[in-house]
Amino acid sequence: MTANDLSSNSPVAVLAAEESWKLLSQATLGRIVVGASGHVDIFPVNYVVDDNHIYFRTAEGAKLVELTINDRVLFEADHVGPEQGWSVVVRGTARVITSFTETARIDELGLRSWIPTPKYNVVEITASEITGRAVKLDHTQS
Repeated sequence: MTANDLSSNSPVAVLAAEESWKLLSQATLGRIVVGASGHVDIFPVNYVVDDNHIYFRTAEGAKLVELTINDRVLFEADHVGPEQGWSVVVRGTARVITSFTETARIDELGLRSWIPTPKYNVVEITASEITGRAVKLDHTQS
């Protein structure tokens, strides 16, 4: 089922993995959920998708420390338009890319940060599961 398959009878559609990846590829801002030592944190990140992997840059700090301690992560991105919206959640593992060749290849994908601060660490999320939902918005309900 795709976001365009929302029927008049059901306001929610479950998206196939292919459609979920397509929607993720069209967005640039998502949220990564990381956890370590009994704490769970969520951080906004600018990202790109390539070959069903998610890439983002990060500076030194809590996000990098937490995903280094515990590589299991969740990633979420969404969009809300005038008539419909979608949300995609990826469950997977994260790794810091240390290869200059890999980093250069990812930079060519157009990964850009909203905040112009140095972010020397590139992180790759490898998905073990992806789920997506599309919703038709009902403006008649209050």
